[in-house]
Amino acid sequence: MKPNTQQLNDLIIQVRRDILRMVHAVNSGHPGGSLGCTEFLVALYQNIMERKEGWDMDGVGEDLFFLSNGHISPVFYSVLARSGYFPVSELATFRLLNSRLQGHPTTHDNLPGVRIASGSLGQGLSVAIGAAQAKKLNNDKHIVYTLHGDGELQEGQNWEAIMYASAKNVDNLIATVDLNGKQIDGTTDEVLAMGSLRAKFEAFDWEVVEITKGNDVEAIIGGMAEAKARTGKGKPVCVLLHTEMGNGVDYMMYSHAWHGKAPNDAQLENALGQNYNTGGNSDY
Repeated sequence: MKPNTQQLNDLIIQVRRDILRMVHAVNSGHPGGSLGCTEFLVALYQNIMERKEGWDMDGVGEDLFFLSNGHISPVFYSVLARSGYFPVSELATFRLLNSRLQGHPTTHDNLPGVRIASGSLGQGLSVAIGAAQAKKLNNDKHIVYTLHGDGELQEGQNWEAIMYASAKNVDNLIATVDLNGKQIDGTTDEVLAMGSLRAKFEAFDWEVVEITKGNDVEAIIGGMAEAKARTGKGKPVCVLLHTEMGNGVDYMMYSHAWHGKAPNDAQLENALGQNYNTGGNSDY
């Protein structure tokens, strides 16, 4: 049985707390984008994706997810742990020596839930297209989901993959772009303006769905349902998810400054105070 909206929002608060504590503990990591995508990943794993019990790398008979912008690993690890892939207590090992939870997800340590190493930006969509085509060859009707940063789309390999997906009718693919308008060195417009991503994806013959309230879990569930309804019709689907970097922590929002910076002790206490754990879960 899927959790209700209140339960999802309670889990979102818990995941925010995990992100903040993980990054603070090692004074390293990427809280901004992680906080901005918390609602999306919680909704994806708790409501949207069709997942099997247990874990295997093949993922036959279930939906798959590939995180392309791997630097937002704190939110990915938290959601995986809170969804039962590995013990929540393991979050305390984030970025430590010999941990399975490195700064960018890897596969060599066999961490359940992680299907690709995503330290290098721009590669996730290519891998996901291969997985989606394999599902078609195997008559597996499930969907492949991906997540990308908007700044990541400045990498050229994405556009080769975007062109290929439509040309080959990879219509069991939903690629979501975290459209927060910020990256490590400033706004995306300042670093390398990309114009209208909707127009670009449509020019590459993709279906496009926009979720303007990308930090609202109900809006995300509704928008992703629309995206899923457009699969299987000959075109890949792009979701433009409008989010706020650092969402849920007031001093991290509306700036790129917290893309890759950890809070100090006082800042952590402030941020945790803004995110009371009301959902009956617990910090690791």
